[in-house]
Parts: sequence; C-alpha cells; structure tokens
Amino acid sequence: MAQSVTFNAENLLTIRVLAADSTRMNSQLLAEALSRDAHLQVSDIDPKAETILAAIAQQRPHVVVISSALEESNSKGFDLTRRIREDYPETRVVLLMDTSKRSDVIEAFRSGAHGVFSRTESPKALAKCLAKVHEGQVWANNAEVRFLVEAISDGETVRLADSGGHSILSKREHDVVLCVAEGLSNREIAARLHLTEHTVKNYLFRIFDKLGVSSRVEVALYVFRTRRDSGNATARNRGSAPSGQLISGRSSKNSSTERVAV
Repeated sequence: MAQSVTFNAENLLTIRVLAADSTRMNSQLLAEALSRDAHLQVSDIDPKAETILAAIAQQRPHVVVISSALEESNSKGFDLTRRIREDYPETRVVLLMDTSKRSDVIEAFRSGAHGVFSRTESPKALAKCLAKVHEGQVWANNAEVRFLVEAISDGETVRLADSGGHSILSKREHDVVLCVAEGLSNREIAARLHLTEHTVKNYLFRIFDKLGVSSRVEVALYVFRTRRDSGNATARNRGSAPSGQLISGRSSKNSSTERVAV
C-alpha cells in the first residue's frame, strides 16, 4: 500500500497526490499504480467525504483524485469537489468518471474540478493528467471539451467585470473571448473579427493574463462560471432557484485537437 512521505527540500519537484477511489481496496490499488511514477508521492485514503477532507487538511496534497461516485452515491464526488474548492482552493481535483456523459462532465467542472479522467484509460495517462493539472492546466478529451463549449455557446451576452462593475476586458478582447467560448479556432476568430492570426494570439495572451488563466478551455470555463454565477444572482433576486438548464449552441469541429488544454 502506498504511504505518504514527508515533503522536504529534497523532493520539491514531487507532486503530492491523494487517491480516493470508490472503495478502499480500489484506492489502494490506484495509489500503488500511480506510485510507479517517480514524480508522484501518493497516499490512499478511505473513500469517505469527511475522511478525505481531514486528510487534505493534514497532508495538503497538490492534487486529489477522487471517484465521482462515493459512499454509494453517484453525486457524492461532485459535492465533495465543491467543498474542497471552498475549503482548500489551493488543492486541485481530478474526478474519476465511469462514463463521459455530457451532464456528468458539465457538472464535474461546475463543481470545481480541474480535470475529468475516464476509467478506461491507463494509470500512465492518469499520472500525466495529474502532472498537467498540477501545472495549472485543464484535463479533458475532445468530446468533453465539446460538451463544455456547447454548454456555454448559447449566444447570451457575457459581461466580464471586476468587483467595482468595470469591464476588465477591452471591447475587442471581449469579442475574442466570446469566439473562444463558441469553440472557434484562431483562424476562424481572425476571419470573423477581420484580424490576423498573430493579432488573435496577442489578444489571447492578454486575456489569459487579465483573467488569470492559462488555456482556451479555462477561458471557456471562466465564461461558463460567470454566466452561472450571474444566473444564480438573478434567481436569488427573483426569489426562485435557477433552472440549471443549459442551451446547446454551435461548436467548431476545430475547437480542440488535444486532450490537454494548452
């Protein structure tokens, strides 16, 4: 069984990982498989929400990989991810998924997950996923990214503002963000906005810096969460709960060609 190790100056490049699969045995097997990667320091945990939260408080892992189904509940993993995001925002979460259903993928990212990983893939691929998530990237395959793009490309006007209500993006940067949310490639954005591809890239670098993100997928997620928070606030003002319905829209076939967002 993989055990946690004291983190010190000699292993600064080691990624501390906490593994919690659907059962304790599966958690141990998962931790043992991941421990074969020399860059990962992995410990397993009894897959119960309170036990996992206590372990995070004590071990302060960089990344937690947890099953979306915990304690005989198909949604417990999503609920736990929300708590981790609120209580330990510096810890990143990867959700192990039995299936890549559209609703589950969207809910995973809405809950605050930084990546979703299918059980059909290999431990080696999961180790790479954990490393990329630790670096600040978002992990999702082409189909999963497409679900997110479709969820946010409903044509609704998005306003990205600071706490004082002032727009943090220029008009042209805002236009580029909306195109990214639709899943357009740099070439398609350039054609729509009558810009060069080089100019689009420069806009994206500035947008990444202003929004504090590092990838196109994170820009799309930022817009998605902004709309969600705006919808929740509107619903509260009306005295009713948000419907939670997402309207599908256009997505480009070129919206993502890589599993890891870059």
